[in-house]
Parts: sequence; structure tokens; C-alpha cells
Amino acid sequence: MLFERLTQMSDSQVPVLPAAPEVAGLSQMQRIICTFTSPSKTFNDIKRSTSWWLPFVLSAIFGYALFAGITTKITWRQVVENNLKLSPKQAEQLDKLPAEQRASQLKLSEGITEGIWAAMPIFSLIVVAIGALVLMATINFGFGGKATFWQVFSVSWYAGLPGLLKFILGTIAIFAGLDPESFNVNNFAGTNVGYYLPATETPKALMAIATAVDPITIWGLVLSAIGLSIVAGTKRSAGYITVFAWWILMVLIGVGAAAAFS
Repeated sequence: MLFERLTQMSDSQVPVLPAAPEVAGLSQMQRIICTFTSPSKTFNDIKRSTSWWLPFVLSAIFGYALFAGITTKITWRQVVENNLKLSPKQAEQLDKLPAEQRASQLKLSEGITEGIWAAMPIFSLIVVAIGALVLMATINFGFGGKATFWQVFSVSWYAGLPGLLKFILGTIAIFAGLDPESFNVNNFAGTNVGYYLPATETPKALMAIATAVDPITIWGLVLSAIGLSIVAGTKRSAGYITVFAWWILMVLIGVGAAAAFS
């Protein structure tokens, strides 16, 4: 009895500590801002919530702004004709066709090119999903990471935010009076050396390298490496190796393809 009373008295004297308040996560807009100012905050918050809708919406908005500029100021027929100037062999084959067939082929190419750009948000989802799978598998199996698909998928969208600057610059250039005949739909922003090289005179392999080495692209890759290492719980070096190894491989494939078909 005495022991029970002492125990009750002891328990009644122990102060009850209040539960620790839950730390509020970042809002979507805060994540966007932190991606540019303090990326680690954004990527750590992705471990709490893998929401990625705002970067996707922004990419669609700015992408369609560029799409509208191309449609109204450049025209998709001009886009196709500009592409043919960069592919002399294809242009030569097209010129050998009868007039009706040539016109039909041009119209088909025009429709396909415009359709791909019109469906850009859908293609973006597919491309980002494939990239996320590759990065997740690489860092998890290669470096012992613990990232989930949706974490890497979300990281990829936020890491791609600097790329929106290309859409903005391209759209501004078009509405500012860019010569339609000089427009290159595959390199529409002057953020890399390839943009300023003479397209028809520069070797295709060199042009591919000059276009790939783009400061904004590198910026996005760095963000992707940081975010990947955070959600995977690995060293930062593992993220850099994973991201840049795949990027270098893709650049080499692009350079090889450009050299083979030039």
C-alpha cells in the first residue's frame, strides 16, 4: 500500500510535457522560390511530400506561350523548312519528289511537328518518368540509395525549373521580331554557343557539343544531383556521378548520331 501511494505521488509530480508541434512543410510556391535560393530546403521537403504539380503547370504555361509565338510569328511551315536547311540530305530527297508529293510530305511534317509541340505536356510527363526510373535505379542499386520513384519524379520537375528560362527567352525573342528563317525549333534560346554558330557551315558533331554544353542545362543537372542525393540518403558525390554520367552518355549518343547522319 505504501509503495502504491508513493508511486501515485511520484507520478502526479511528473510534469506532462506538451507534444512537439509539427513542423509545417513548404508550400508549392515556397518550393519554387527555394529551388533557386536554397535548393536543399526544397528537396528535403520532397521527402515529406512528393507533390510536383506546380512545376508541371508552369512548364505547360511557358511552353504554350512559346508554342503560340511559333504558331503566330514563325509558322510551322517555316519551322519545317528551317529544319530541312539543316538536313541537306533529307532536303535533297524531298526535292526529287513530284510537286504534289513534296507538298504532301511538307504538310505531313508540318502537322507532326505542330502536334508534338501541342502535346508537349504529355510527352514531358513520359520523358520525366523514364528519366526518374533510370536515376532511381542507378542511385539505389549503384550507391545503396533509398529513393522512391515519386521522390525522384518530383525532384526532376523542380530541378527542371531553370529550363523555363529558355522558354521565356525564346518567346521574348520571337515577339521581339526574330527573323523566322533563322529560328531553330531545337535550339530556340541563346543560352549556348551552338545558338550563335552558323548552322549550315558548322560540323554537326561540333554543333551537338556546343548546343549540349549549356549553362542553364548544367544548372538543372546540378539541382537534380543535389535533390537525388537528398531523397536517396546518399553522399552528394553519388548524386553527381549518377546524373552527370547519364548526361555525358546522352551527349555522346547525340554527337555520334549527328556525325553519322551529317
